[in-house]
Amino acid sequence: MTALRIPCSSPAPREDREAVRAAIDRVLDSGWFILGPEVSAFEAEFAAACRVPHAVGVGNGTDAIALILRALGIGPGDEVITTPLSAAYTALAIMMVGARPVFADIDPVRLTVDPQAMAAAVTPRTRALLPVHLYGQAADMAAIESIAARHSLPIVEDCCQAHLATAAGRPVGSIGVAAAFSFYPTKNLGALGDGGAVITSDAALADTVRRLRNGGQSDRYHHELPGINSRLDEMQAAILRARLPFLQDWTAARRRLAQTYRRELADGPQTVTPVPECDNGHAYHLFVARTSRRDALQDHLRARGIETLVHYPVPIPHQRALAGERPAECPAANLACREVVSLPLYPGLTASAVSEVAAAVRDFHEV
Repeated sequence: MTALRIPCSSPAPREDREAVRAAIDRVLDSGWFILGPEVSAFEAEFAAACRVPHAVGVGNGTDAIALILRALGIGPGDEVITTPLSAAYTALAIMMVGARPVFADIDPVRLTVDPQAMAAAVTPRTRALLPVHLYGQAADMAAIESIAARHSLPIVEDCCQAHLATAAGRPVGSIGVAAAFSFYPTKNLGALGDGGAVITSDAALADTVRRLRNGGQSDRYHHELPGINSRLDEMQAAILRARLPFLQDWTAARRRLAQTYRRELADGPQTVTPVPECDNGHAYHLFVARTSRRDALQDHLRARGIETLVHYPVPIPHQRALAGERPAECPAANLACREVVSLPLYPGLTASAVSEVAAAVRDFHEV
């Protein structure tokens, strides 16, 4: 078996190691581990980075979506329109509040939800639009805002793969009524465990989410709402605070490496093409290519010690857990799920490694 030389991602601390270690020691010395000063400070710092007034730390990105929907009063009998191409957790969060996920097919170029399909999916039961900024690529928010305005619907943004991405110059997460972020370790801003956040410009919504995440308590032992237990802990908040100052440089590095891929794959074989860049605000959580010969390409690269992954091989409507939701077929998403492949991309990757991967991809048609 060929040794892995170029991993697809590398979430371990690198240049931020000293800052992360200091953050861990600071929390250990404090003896305060839940909903303390680290969480409050991170919430303020992350809100500023996203250019919104409010952030609320929660247990993970899935809970962030569900808590926003709960705060909006969405529940059983309601429908939320979203994309069939994402991590299944997007739809599972909708189901967590008792609502039904309705899938609108994707734009075959951008790979985010197709606004025309989203508009066609609106019914009297629709209570929200939930676009996903996939792989770091913003959805077509101008078109989605037009649909939302026409039907008086809130937009809930899934930004779990899109830290510091922009949509036509506007920060993702600042466009809808609220947005969900994940800090899973492989994200552009990752914790060393699970974590998430809700961001919003609506103070009342932020206050509701803040109570819902902590058992619905208004103060200790007084539960005014049927909340849940979904709190970003002090240790992860401190680690995220340590890593947040590096995020802009890491994002710039991802963009440089992605452009190297684009340049070196531009004249490559037609059987392997990078997904087109639709907005220069792409944050490149992943660098995704498409090929009708995906398995063969992955075998070819694996033989050269290059790891690839597939995000995602199964359309969400085809997941067994969604069978009871009567999902419609989404042919563009179905095809994408058979063809997409993620090439190595992370800030610590060198330009020479990217060139090596690109050369191996170009050589693929000769194998």
